[in-house]
Amino acid sequence: MDERTRADVERAEAALVEHYPRLVRLAYLVLPPPMGRHRRVLTAHGLVQRALPRTGRGRPAGGPPGGPDRAPATESGYALVRLRTLRQALAYERVPRRWPAQLLPAVPLVWGLRLFPLAGGADELALDRALSAVAAPVRAAVGLWHLEGLDEEAAAAVLAAAGVEDPAAAQRAAGQLDRAAGAGAGALLNSGEFDPCTVQTRPTDLLRRRQRVRAAAAVAAVVAAGAVVAAVPGGDGAAWETAGHRPAATEARQALDPGRLVRTPDERWAATSRMDFTAWPARGRAAGDKALLGRALRVWAAPPAGTRITASAGTSTRPPDHPPQLLYAGLIDNVRVVVCHDGERLVRYAEPAGATPTLHFARVDGADLTTGAALVIGRGDGWLRYLIAPWVADTATRDLLAPRAPDRPLHIAPDGVTDRVPAPPAAGGGCGRWPVVRFRSSARIAAHHSFLVTDLGEPVPAHLTYRPPSADGEPPREPDEATGHPALLSWARTACALRSLRGSGVRSVGNWEFARQDLPEGGGSATWVCTRADTWRGSGRVTVRLQPPAARPADSGRIAGRARDTAACGRFGRQVVGAVRWRSASGRWYLLAAGSRAVTGLDVTGGVRAATGEGTLAVPAAPQTRAEVAGRLRTGAGPRALRP
Repeated sequence: MDERTRADVERAEAALVEHYPRLVRLAYLVLPPPMGRHRRVLTAHGLVQRALPRTGRGRPAGGPPGGPDRAPATESGYALVRLRTLRQALAYERVPRRWPAQLLPAVPLVWGLRLFPLAGGADELALDRALSAVAAPVRAAVGLWHLEGLDEEAAAAVLAAAGVEDPAAAQRAAGQLDRAAGAGAGALLNSGEFDPCTVQTRPTDLLRRRQRVRAAAAVAAVVAAGAVVAAVPGGDGAAWETAGHRPAATEARQALDPGRLVRTPDERWAATSRMDFTAWPARGRAAGDKALLGRALRVWAAPPAGTRITASAGTSTRPPDHPPQLLYAGLIDNVRVVVCHDGERLVRYAEPAGATPTLHFARVDGADLTTGAALVIGRGDGWLRYLIAPWVADTATRDLLAPRAPDRPLHIAPDGVTDRVPAPPAAGGGCGRWPVVRFRSSARIAAHHSFLVTDLGEPVPAHLTYRPPSADGEPPREPDEATGHPALLSWARTACALRSLRGSGVRSVGNWEFARQDLPEGGGSATWVCTRADTWRGSGRVTVRLQPPAARPADSGRIAGRARDTAACGRFGRQVVGAVRWRSASGRWYLLAAGSRAVTGLDVTGGVRAATGEGTLAVPAAPQTRAEVAGRLRTGAGPRALRP
């Protein structure tokens, strides 16, 4: 049995709510695939929701009879609920088939629908089949590596605590599966194919369901009558409470109480390693206005008719299920604004004078020092204001299309709100400038750490990064901040392409100069750039460009390829090939191709045939001639060139 103090349980509850999608994904991965995707989805949610320990004595829900249900006393918070979730999921492969009723989670229940994670591609399907062929401890080891980011030693400790008899054997088998899956296994496991929190629905067998409904009608009537009789003596909702709904109802009421809003101490950010929105204090002159805060919470929970609701891509608009954290409440350009954070989302409530309120939801799970550095607190025609993080010591603005121009200081009010900042141009319009904001963090956490962000029409600005090509013999470079002169020159040529990313839930955008190539006929040196946009959902989209020498800094070059929902040009996709047609000054057409550092050769097939043992290639080719370009790696076949 578990005996925990209320403080331990509250910490575990906060961790469970904040990291709920991670825990459900891990449980879904470990559960036996023969259960079917529908039952695995519901069971994964049920296991995580029952992973919270209880205070006092008594056997907690979770795990089959006789299974281990006591967590080590040293575990607390997220590690505790993760361990309990893992134990319960592993138990499903050990129990006899005659126990299904005891193992069904109490919640959630779905009637008349089948739930399935979003379908993936061939790579996701192959990985799913490989996972189906191994035991639950092996799947657990893979999940702890790629979903939780644990090393082998830490993963072995968690597996042992979860009851795995031979963690070393499980990790050896996981290593074999991992090597067979390739370098992109982590990205595949984080895709929609393995996400039980983002599902699609289909009806069950409608004819069979209709027959069951008719057969159960009489029984339901008797049960309903008995429930009414049982409820009358209490007269105060006793039947509701007995059915186990009292905690949920109480939590819902507490979530709407402005007096229960979470308020982080002002200096918490300087004494924590977690630099995200949880470290923000409550600011604004109306932070104590309970009437305003109460209205904001009630509109969030039950928006009245006429309320304008917008949500970033992949963001839920569900009501609050626990008291959220207050970040700001005040008057911004004659609009009353309240911003809350529930551990996963930012919720911005705006109350214009004499107009219906608006709500905007945006995912921010996994924010860090840069992606959690600011939010858009007010927006108007061609301008916006930021509310900045407490760890930002200095702010300035600049134009990405003018890489040699100096920064311009940006004033910050005492409550953390900036002066108006010009908004970038909208999609479809001109692109004469692209305003960005430079933040510099306080020396108390990271001395002289400067970074750029830009507005893409979301409540949170996108973080801009830059990665130069690696020199011969050097290891692959990691993304750096886009503040240096080479980075600014690169972004001047790609800034206007950011217009196509507006409103798509982008978290960060990075330019990677993955190759440089001497052009034929003395055309100068060109740069191959892959621009990758990562969303808060985890998916990414890339654009590959060839950038020849240009007379204007804003000349974006030629698009060589595009891809969506790909790992290319990211941490798990460092092998990339680009190919494009290029016309020389003499009027002759060439097929140009280049690969990233890991590409050791290129092959051209189709209407043009050529091969090289180097990372770049230039061959004469008419613009109408079909050709396929593929790279070669030291280990064998490499990636194909992305298509425009």
